Amino acid sequence: MSNNKKNTRFQPKLHVKKGDKVRVIAGAWKGTEGEVLQVLPKKNKAIVEGANVVKKHRSLRKTARVVSLKWKHPYHLSNLMVIDPKSGEPTESEERL
Repeated sequence: MSNNKKNTRFQPKLHVKKGDKVRVIAGAWKGTEGEVLQVLPKKNKAIVEGANVVKKHRSLRKTARVVSLKWKHPYHLSNLMVIDPKSGEPTESEERL
């Protein structure tokens, strides 16, 4: 009885929810604050508004026009800190208020 499903039994508890205000603590966008738009629990990642935006140029096949598109890439949850709504500072603990 072998399953092809990935074992999700030991996934860590998520400390970030959709709508939380977070600060990025690592990477090129370090120090950026924004709202969590989407949480990807299977990958332990979250998409943050205004952070890790990548711009790519694509040419349309039928015309010679070049279109620039923007993608919001996800951040790993370990690189995000929830901001306390009362004090406005990032929290060290994973407890929700």
